Amino acid sequence: MPDAARTVAPTASPAPKGAAAASSGFAPALRAFLAYIRIECGLAPATIAAYGRDLDDLVADLAARGVATPAATEPAHLVEHVRFLSRDRSLDPSTIVRHVSTVRVFFRFLHASNLIPSNPARLLERPTKWRKLPGVISPAQMKKLISAPTPDNSDLWERDRAILELMYAAGLRASEVGSVRLNQWFPTIQSLHVVGKGSKQRVVPVGTPAAQALTRWLEEVRPGIVQGDEVRADHRLFVSNRGRPLERVAVWMLVKKYAAAAGLHDVHPHVLRHSFATDLLRGGCDLRTVQEFLGHASVVTTQIYTHVDKSRLREVAAKFHPRFGH
Repeated sequence: MPDAARTVAPTASPAPKGAAAASSGFAPALRAFLAYIRIECGLAPATIAAYGRDLDDLVADLAARGVATPAATEPAHLVEHVRFLSRDRSLDPSTIVRHVSTVRVFFRFLHASNLIPSNPARLLERPTKWRKLPGVISPAQMKKLISAPTPDNSDLWERDRAILELMYAAGLRASEVGSVRLNQWFPTIQSLHVVGKGSKQRVVPVGTPAAQALTRWLEEVRPGIVQGDEVRADHRLFVSNRGRPLERVAVWMLVKKYAAAAGLHDVHPHVLRHSFATDLLRGGCDLRTVQEFLGHASVVTTQIYTHVDKSRLREVAAKFHPRFGH
């Protein structure tokens, strides 16, 4: 390997934000690439931000190895970079897969745009994605969690209970809880219009307990907080105690708070989403329908939930297959 690839031992800490933009050798390429994915590809801001973080890590690591420009980057540098992410940074495999994808797209764009003479990432293999099985809690545990908000532990317990009910009833992500607006709730048909990742839209039905909790919040509590100032509230379904839109981190903290109160461990917003999908499948819902409920672009993503109830496979086979068990 060239000496430049091992000039300085890279730090195991994440690169500071803007590391790529601060590099005179990489900044022009970075600007061109970010403009491309924003304007030509129309990627969502969150996706663009993820690309930016990956490229900050890449450029900081390459700089530590003495690589100052995209044109000076060699395949061996990128191989060492991926090893560094796994060995020294100990990143989750799914994060490394995403990072490798960013590197591949970045250098492929630079080469296609004639900004570099060759593509050093052309032989960079995408690591096999190890998929962590989703954590779930039982219906009994979910009932304890939803019952945790009380007048004794929060002035906004009606809001908090409505949020927990809705996350479990509709499989909402934390970001979706904060972004859903008043006109996206249809009480007559008890359904919610949700805009998820990549602006993918879905309509999900909501059960009676969640609908009742939501009605109490909207009719009895929210008006007194917002006081008619919907501009400040941005017409959001859920708001803070100051009448402002509820941020994703607030939803995360809310779930953690009530999980602790209910005596549950390792529970976060996505566990409620996982439990929603798991209980649908356990109840006999087909995978394609669960995919629609969750807003997954591909059923492959949804298939991870099929692990959850293997004990039911024999029961289903015995019920539906004419020669099973005979």
